[in-house]
Amino acid sequence: MKEKKDADRQQAPQINIELTEDVAEGTYSNLVMLAHSSEEFILDFIRVMPGVPKAKVKSRVIVSPSHAKRLLRALADNIERFERSHGEIEETGSQGPAIHFGIPGGEA
Repeated sequence: MKEKKDADRQQAPQINIELTEDVAEGTYSNLVMLAHSSEEFILDFIRVMPGVPKAKVKSRVIVSPSHAKRLLRALADNIERFERSHGEIEETGSQGPAIHFGIPGGEA
């Protein structure tokens, strides 16, 4: 079985991924709003500033349901490895502002 997996990896086409300087700098976000339809998951990354009643979406990422599930698993795996190395991540009591788009969703 392992030989088949190794063979599959060797046959899979490689993708060259380019990371430009401006994208590599990243965008800080302290709130993520999630929504979904039957075809896609929408993740809006937002920066909320203390004492400022208005916040802007800094980035929107739209993924397929299967990609969203792979993202969930990859994030869970990375959190688990982080906590093994650095200790448990404490969740703060604040869930952020209650914002509703009128469609099924959540926040993280």
